Amino acid sequence: MSKAALRQATREALANTSVCSALGKFADNYVIAREQAYRHKDFEGLRREVARIKREAAERMEELAIQFSREATRRGATVFRAATAQDAREYIARLAKSKDIKTIVKSKSMASEEIHLNEYLKEQGLEAVETDLGEWIIQLACQRPSHMVMPAIHMSRNEVAEIFSREIKEPVEPDISSMVKLARRELRKKFLSSWMGISGANIAVAETGTIVMVTNEGNGRLTTTLPPVHVIIVGLEKLVPRFTDIVPILEVLPRSATAQHITTYVTMITGAVPAVDPNGNYHEQKELHIILLDNGRTRMAGDPVFREALQCVRCAACLNVCPIYQLVGGVFGDVYTGGIGTVLTAFFTDPQKAQQVQNLCLGCERCRDYCSGNIDLPGLIGELRRRTVEKEGMSYVQRVIFEKVLVNRRVFHKLLKAASRLQKPFTREGKIRHLPLFLAGLTEGRSLPAIAEIPFRERVDKLPRPGRVVDRVAFFSGCLVDFVYPGIGESVAKVLASLGFEMLCPEGQTCCGYPARQVGLTNSFTELARQNIAAFENINARYVLTACPTCAEALKFLYPQLLADDPVWSKRARWLAEKVTDFSSFVFAHREKLVPFMIPLKQKVTYHDSCHLKRRLRVTGEPRQLLIDAGAELVEMTPAALCCGFGGSYSIKFPELSRSVLDRKLQAVLGSGAEVVALDCPGCQMQISGGLDHERRPIRVMHTAEILASCIAGTVQVQDGKNN
Repeated sequence: MSKAALRQATREALANTSVCSALGKFADNYVIAREQAYRHKDFEGLRREVARIKREAAERMEELAIQFSREATRRGATVFRAATAQDAREYIARLAKSKDIKTIVKSKSMASEEIHLNEYLKEQGLEAVETDLGEWIIQLACQRPSHMVMPAIHMSRNEVAEIFSREIKEPVEPDISSMVKLARRELRKKFLSSWMGISGANIAVAETGTIVMVTNEGNGRLTTTLPPVHVIIVGLEKLVPRFTDIVPILEVLPRSATAQHITTYVTMITGAVPAVDPNGNYHEQKELHIILLDNGRTRMAGDPVFREALQCVRCAACLNVCPIYQLVGGVFGDVYTGGIGTVLTAFFTDPQKAQQVQNLCLGCERCRDYCSGNIDLPGLIGELRRRTVEKEGMSYVQRVIFEKVLVNRRVFHKLLKAASRLQKPFTREGKIRHLPLFLAGLTEGRSLPAIAEIPFRERVDKLPRPGRVVDRVAFFSGCLVDFVYPGIGESVAKVLASLGFEMLCPEGQTCCGYPARQVGLTNSFTELARQNIAAFENINARYVLTACPTCAEALKFLYPQLLADDPVWSKRARWLAEKVTDFSSFVFAHREKLVPFMIPLKQKVTYHDSCHLKRRLRVTGEPRQLLIDAGAELVEMTPAALCCGFGGSYSIKFPELSRSVLDRKLQAVLGSGAEVVALDCPGCQMQISGGLDHERRPIRVMHTAEILASCIAGTVQVQDGKNN
């Protein structure tokens, strides 16, 4: 898939507004239902236990596969080790032909989708009928599943009715109950006439040779019990060492997948059992064939970074909470979809497609919070991106920007100064609402703030200072505060001065490097990290403060990780990381000194959680309490935890997707009835204020520092967003 093809596919998906609406509503309801399902459960503890079990299994994969094969064989099963998808397909086809089987019923199995089994069996003259309702709908529609748990989630009842009408050649009303009865009637005929059933598995226990299946439809048990030949396709990653390991997985899987305490059916199969064939003949022992599928799994297990992906239990929670999946559905992925689908695609199905699809990740990091296997999905996608760039390279223009300009502080800053002059013909009231030619897309659906004529770094000498210095704080401004929103930096200085802290601004600081990381250029990121560490080592300050959570994440978490293999720089990175804190957390820790000097704001304010502040720095309550202290009437948005869709360069690469995510955020803002949107991220400020300005909505967007500073100044006047 090319970049152009991916862009076109996303546009077509966005054009299907009914699907976008359905996926969005499902996601909102899912979060609420899932929270109820985990009530009185320690999700963090459970997923750490699941991760421990699955990590052990990945490290012992071959050993457990041998043990499972031995135990299952001892109990009457035939176990086949399939190294590739083709090996698995051929085994099943040979088995069916050897017994003159023509019709096969299938229970839901993502492993069978992975190996494209149905298409292959059809080529071999065999009929494979999906019996899971969603899978059957998809099969009749000649599509592929768009979701790992709910394969037909992207289809409306009217579309399903049309498909069923074509299948039975008579009109079918779009009534769910009636259509379910129709499916039951049609599929029952297949169950009673089929000699082979194929199923997947959720867990395979090495200790006992047991296969575990969790389903919500009876087709799973009909598939595994009625036909005299049963074939199970199970990926090696489903292996666990002990029978007791089933418990924590069954605790998280249904709760995370469908917000159920337990699925309708939990089936455990240990060895072959009796059967009655379609002719009514009794078989003392049916044939049980278990295919242990590799198809890239041992390669993943051998990768020290991507081995973590084998902790996935296929609950699809990462899809359910992903803002991009909610917009484009199955376009985000291949056989496996969403964030985890991108990683699995790289190893199991189509590495070339994964190289393009990974670009759809917005980087909101929400998937990591909901993952049942405690997988750092954003980190894995970042590594996939890095390897893609290492292998495929980047365009000449991107190379120049990131490897020549961004890492050269003086050149970078001179170019921004030049841009501040060149923008003047397009700037009105501190905003850029239209740009010419190939730049026009940047202002599609939003305005942009003008680059400041005087950057923050040139205003340092005029910053407010405390009458009596209690301590010193070094300030990391970041690109947006420095060159777009210098007023935020001035507000930070004013708040700190009121607390008795002197703010120091190292001249040698530059971009935090996060943009380079996002495009996979580790060398540029490393160079910027070293520059910033060196700049702050020369400053005598107890704290390093930033008003941008993305910068805080880079300095506090990513630098030590990035430089971990360098003994010297690793130590220096950890030294800086220990000092770093975000603005709201720092002020909150000293708020008792601030409150007495504040004049109440007396405005209705809603707060936007930036993704990096909430999900990486774990800061949510502190800025809200500061707003309350400032006299604001705090009103929450519904839903509250929506990304704004900025994602740095993402809003340039995928403007339609970025705008669609923003639209949902703006709806939530307007629904709150607030006069002011407060936030702690200048990137989010650019996105949300630009969207509101484009819609001509008189709602102000302000950094928490700006709000607090306005109250300390003894006025409730709100800044108008101009960079002056």
